[in-house]
Amino acid sequence: VDYREIGGCVFAQRGHGDKVITTKMMENVPTKNKDLPEQAKRDQVLATVAIKYTQSNSVGYAINGMMIGVGAGQQSRVDCVKLAGRKVTTWWMRQHPKVLALQFKPEVKRTGRVNARVRYIEGDMTDIEYKTWAEQFIEVPAPLEKTDYDEHMKTLTGVTLSSDAFFPFRDSIDVCIRYGVKYIAQPGGSVQDAGVTEACDQYDLVQSHHGLRLFHH
Repeated sequence: VDYREIGGCVFAQRGHGDKVITTKMMENVPTKNKDLPEQAKRDQVLATVAIKYTQSNSVGYAINGMMIGVGAGQQSRVDCVKLAGRKVTTWWMRQHPKVLALQFKPEVKRTGRVNARVRYIEGDMTDIEYKTWAEQFIEVPAPLEKTDYDEHMKTLTGVTLSSDAFFPFRDSIDVCIRYGVKYIAQPGGSVQDAGVTEACDQYDLVQSHHGLRLFHH
């Protein structure tokens, strides 16, 4: 049981440490597409375990045994999807040819190069920050264009998205497909389940209802 004291009052919440998440739980697939490979099931389990320990509302993206984006603590579930999606974009764009071709000065250390690549991808630097950032390169790179993001993100496929509670609306599905999502894991149980499943069908996604709500406040 988790305890938290606020203003002299003590709140208790039963934790989820004893809840075991397995690939067997992912076999309830209400979507028309029921092609759920073993690797996708493992990614569903991984993402679900990860968000089991994050602040609700929360979602997580996973692929090939890796967590690539987590969005937590938002009042709106679709905002979690967008927040985590930004992390997915940064992760995948690090493999863009323009990012791989950045020419750093020899004295720039590894951590500095990592941070410089991330800021290059995010692209929202102030004028002062940009001046300092540009000093790290032998040749200052041209900024990434919207077409660079759009075309490169289309090459990302097979991603799993897991949610700690049901999706109340289809908006999360409409957003997550921008980030290569093919597989969905969620508890189900919403009055909007049919509409969310219909959205998954429209994008040919595979959705699992595992029945385990993982709220953590």
